[in-house]
Amino acid sequence: MEKLPTQFLVCCFFILLALHSFSVRSQEIEDESEFDYGANSTKGPARWGEIHAEWGAFSNGTMQSPIDMSNERVNIVSHLGRLKKSYKPSNATLRNRGHDMMLRWEDEAGAIEIKGREYVLQCHWHSPSEHTINGRRYDLELHMVHESADGKVAVIGIMYKIGRPDSFLSSLMDHLEAITDITDGERAVGVIDPRHIKFGSRKYYRYVGSLTIPPCTENVVWSIVRKVRTVTREQVRFLRVAVHDESDSNARPLQSINKRSIQLFRPDDKVEN
Repeated sequence: MEKLPTQFLVCCFFILLALHSFSVRSQEIEDESEFDYGANSTKGPARWGEIHAEWGAFSNGTMQSPIDMSNERVNIVSHLGRLKKSYKPSNATLRNRGHDMMLRWEDEAGAIEIKGREYVLQCHWHSPSEHTINGRRYDLELHMVHESADGKVAVIGIMYKIGRPDSFLSSLMDHLEAITDITDGERAVGVIDPRHIKFGSRKYYRYVGSLTIPPCTENVVWSIVRKVRTVTREQVRFLRVAVHDESDSNARPLQSINKRSIQLFRPDDKVEN
């Protein structure tokens, strides 16, 4: 009889652990068949909030993403500090979620740290870019989505224009080709080093917004790298062709800023290198 309380507590612990893991994994939905990006579609961005009650943040939220980062709205600061990245090579899986290609690290691939909280990593791509700078939309946007142990989300966004090949995408092209046209296709891609994702600048925009795909959860900390990198037209096309969703875009329209603060971190001589 004395063992029962201990067994009960152990059982409760693992149930809570499983529920916690589920909540962290469930920030972004992984089956994207329930929505699309058609402007006039019954499942398009204007109707996402009507599909499920739990997607209501889309309709009722005041901190939605993406947004335009125009010069007149941006405050230049130096106190945010550099993005503290501690990435490392790890086994990864490339998955076709229906509207985008997601690269998920199966083991610990490191993290970023923001205000003392660590966030771990997966990434996916949108074309054209979802965020804009001074009204300009670029050809591609990479989202490095990080989740903390307590379910908080932080995203680093990197935008690309047509030009020289992106070396990180080049390393994935054979794997992308292997799962092209396979809805919900998944492929183990071996050890991938997230440190090979090039930022190219210490400057970044910072604001608080939301996920850009359902459930459009708010209070997401966004860091958008200021430098626009380059990618080839073929690489952008391959990412779109690979998901085979009969759409030439998977970018959510711009959302209202609603008086939110947008900061641009620009290091000065006092900022530690």
